[in-house]
Amino acid sequence: MRQQVLVLYLASSALDSDVVGWSRYDGTGRTRPTTGDGDEPPYSTALAALQDGWRLFQASQLLPPHPGHEYDVSFPKHEFFFEKLEEGAHP
Repeated sequence: MRQQVLVLYLASSALDSDVVGWSRYDGTGRTRPTTGDGDEPPYSTALAALQDGWRLFQASQLLPPHPGHEYDVSFPKHEFFFEKLEEGAHP
């Protein structure tokens, strides 16, 4: 079995909010996704990924901004990691 990893950045911490960024990694070797290889996210929401069989294994902590920094722009806050286990080619 080989692991596929999907990272989704959401508009909010709710799993049914819109996907605003994503990355994919394929440990099976069947595909070679790269950053910016598509204009459309693989799923519209994290809930849709769950319904397609992806397993959620990590979500970013919800941390409030420090006073005075409520409007700072930084990395996407709502990051969710998913995995699927698939049959893969043996090395």
